[in-house]
Amino acid sequence: MANLLTGLRLLLVLPAAAAFAVESLLPPPALAILLLAAIVSDFLDGKLARASGTASAAGQFFDHATDCLFVTACLAGAAIAGAAPWLLPPLIAAAFLQYVLDSRYPQNRKSLRMSFLGRWNGVFYFVPLILIATARLIEPLRETLLLTTGLLCYALVLTTLLSMADRALAIRQT
Repeated sequence: MANLLTGLRLLLVLPAAAAFAVESLLPPPALAILLLAAIVSDFLDGKLARASGTASAAGQFFDHATDCLFVTACLAGAAIAGAAPWLLPPLIAAAFLQYVLDSRYPQNRKSLRMSFLGRWNGVFYFVPLILIATARLIEPLRETLLLTTGLLCYALVLTTLLSMADRALAIRQT
C-alpha cells in the first residue's frame, strides 16, 4: 500500500509539472489539489510502510526518487513560467544523485544515508511549489508570494550547495 501511494505521486509528476509551466493548463484549485495529493502521499507512504512492517531499502529509494522527480520537474515547470530560478532544479537532481552514490558506494550500503541538511532541504523543496500554487489561488497576494518564492529558491540553492559540500567532505574524511 505504501508503494501505491508513492506510485500515485509518481503519476502526478507530469500533470503537476505541466501545470506549473503553463498557468492556464489547470485552474488554480486543481493545481492545489494535485500538490496537496503529492504532499499527503509523501507524508503517509513512509508511515504506512513502517506501521505495516513493509518498509524496505527499495521502498525508501522509490519514495526519495519520486520526491526528487516531483519537485525537480515541478520547479522546472515553475522556472519555465518565470516563477522560480533555473538554477534550483538541476541542483536538486545533482544533490539526489550524490545522495544515492554516497549512500551506496563508499561502504556498499543497501539503504540511503540521510544527512540533516539534506533531509530538511527535501522537505523545503515543496515550499516554493506551495507558495506558487497559493499565489495562483489568492491573486491579491500573488506578487508578495512570488517574491517570497524567489528568495526561498535562492536560499535553497545555497543550502543545497552546502549539503552537497558537506556530503563531499564527509566522503573524503572516511
